[in-house]
Amino acid sequence: MLAIDQGTSATKAVVVDTDGSVLGLAEVPVAVHATSDGGVEVDPEALWASVVAAGRQAITAAGGPTLTAIGLGNQGETVVAWDRQTGRAHGPAIVWQDRRSSVVCDRLAEHGPRLAQLTGLELDPYFVAPKMVWLRDRIASELVVTTSDTWLLHRLCGAFVTDVATAGRTLLLDLESGGWSAEACAIFDIDPATLPAVVGNALALGQCSEFGGNVPVTGACVDQQAALFAEACHTAGEAKCTYGTGAFMLACTGSTPTRSSNGLVGCPAWQLGDALTWCLDGQVYTVGAAVTWLTAMGIMNEPSDLDRLGGVVDDAGSVTFVPALAGLAAPYWKPHAHAAFTGMSLSTERAHLVRAAIDGIAAQVALLAHAAGRDLGSPITRLRVDGGLTRSTTLLQVQADLLQCPVEVYPSPHATALGVAAFAAIGSGQATEQIEWQPSAVVEPSISAAEAAERLARWQAVADATMDL
Repeated sequence: MLAIDQGTSATKAVVVDTDGSVLGLAEVPVAVHATSDGGVEVDPEALWASVVAAGRQAITAAGGPTLTAIGLGNQGETVVAWDRQTGRAHGPAIVWQDRRSSVVCDRLAEHGPRLAQLTGLELDPYFVAPKMVWLRDRIASELVVTTSDTWLLHRLCGAFVTDVATAGRTLLLDLESGGWSAEACAIFDIDPATLPAVVGNALALGQCSEFGGNVPVTGACVDQQAALFAEACHTAGEAKCTYGTGAFMLACTGSTPTRSSNGLVGCPAWQLGDALTWCLDGQVYTVGAAVTWLTAMGIMNEPSDLDRLGGVVDDAGSVTFVPALAGLAAPYWKPHAHAAFTGMSLSTERAHLVRAAIDGIAAQVALLAHAAGRDLGSPITRLRVDGGLTRSTTLLQVQADLLQCPVEVYPSPHATALGVAAFAAIGSGQATEQIEWQPSAVVEPSISAAEAAERLARWQAVADATMDL
């Protein structure tokens, strides 16, 4: 199978054998542009070119095998305006981090509680529908606005579809049924007839000729749910966190849709056949992005400084970092929040600032996991983790300390792609949903529960005091 993971800052493609082994890999960067008014944009044609280039390079790296299936992972809440007749995109894609649709959320604020009941999501510019409305007001009426997966799938195989997990990121999907909600669509003045068909995650969508021959596209999923599937979090209470551009903590709720009462969101995880699985989701918008920012500011030189600097001090020396560089997501939902460093003195060194960044990232993830435990009725007893920042042993230790449970490291850096490959294999009849793996490392807590609670409370107090400044 060829599995394509179209992410925020890069597109990764892997060729996966039927036994799950990676035969070839390629990654093509994508340039993302941030604007001073809260916009985050990317050239859609650059996304498409990266998909084609990464796929072809991965096939070459694998020795040119004959493909039997293709799967596509996507970045979820990014939207594109395009012409259905020509397939041509118009203007920049609006990336999930974009905050300019806050004005739409402010205008519809009275509908927030009802939308949460219908869709499981908070009314926040992170999700799709506000971006669709904001963009629709700025484009020609004959264009459609969809999530990026719909446009890419149309380019790949001619389909006009979105998978149920991606549709669950829109604020337009009925959480119970997995179909478009007429009431939610009416709130945003969106005609459901103009939306793509909602489909499962493992079924034939069409034929693709971009990578040699005519190969069926049989898998599609939003990135975080694909990683949840790859990490075998199939039963209620099993949870994972991906540390990428942002950090995304998902906890499976099994066959039961759950509406959070603790600041998370509930959404579909995947659909196989007629069976839907749901999950709880919490987000930290800037994690890898915060590391990139710290590097741009000269505080760090490269990601390895998380350990080289942050790992050589015992603590952050009273410094606290709230990494709200693109607002705060769950459990706060403060799109206008700003980042803050506090507690600095003349004795503060770069190492303290880096350690404070590590602590701030881990604190937010711990709060999300604790919230999921309250929603589920019992605490998360282990957290499976993946993503680039899991290379930092300091981050993993701080995370285990604040969570007060083991952290299990996924043995591959390609969790999303492997999840997409698994869906493609199921959709093409080559596999079942059973996935087995062993962690490459297990990190246990090294501090007491009382100390962990005190550290979390101290970070939360700073976050509460600075988020509205």
